[in-house]
Amino acid sequence: MVRGKVELKRIENTTSRQVTFSKRRNGLLKKAGELSVLCDADVALIIFSEKGKFYEFASSNMQKIIQKYREYVKMDDTCNPETEVHTQQLKQQDAARIQQDIQQLEASKRNFLGQDLVSCSLDEISELGSKLEHALRFVRAKKASLFKAQVENLKAKERCHLEENARLWQEKTSLGQKFTKVVARNENITEVNTDLLIGLRLS
Repeated sequence: MVRGKVELKRIENTTSRQVTFSKRRNGLLKKAGELSVLCDADVALIIFSEKGKFYEFASSNMQKIIQKYREYVKMDDTCNPETEVHTQQLKQQDAARIQQDIQQLEASKRNFLGQDLVSCSLDEISELGSKLEHALRFVRAKKASLFKAQVENLKAKERCHLEENARLWQEKTSLGQKFTKVVARNENITEVNTDLLIGLRLS
């Protein structure tokens, strides 16, 4: 029985498409392995399914094969005069665009400082004023936020100092009470009568 020719187009039925993918994927991986063994070739194969599932085959180390491919592509681009010319053109265009952006930024900076406003139209002046007001609001909000944080920090330090003063005062009071008790005890000891008689005791 002769196998009919399959028309190469997307299989609309989801189940049939998944079955075909599994069969052809396995066949492709098998052929890649046979090619690497029979011809002693470095073969790397990467497949992503419709749902993003990943399959790969490498005859040796996948990373080394990919690195070899990148080096080959880079060398091929370097050896291609048209690619080199195109690269130079892109660099020149990038440099010109960057230079133009720098000039625009410098002009905007001068305008924000109130300089070179003679050539500006009324709309440009209005837009510049709106930007300055917006920037001023942002700066004031940031300043208020920093002041608030600084005040909170100072209050926290004040609380720590007050707690430390209270602790030291308590320690001082406790030491004072202990000192008073010691002094009182010493006074009681010194009040003990000690009569010293010299000579014969008279009866």
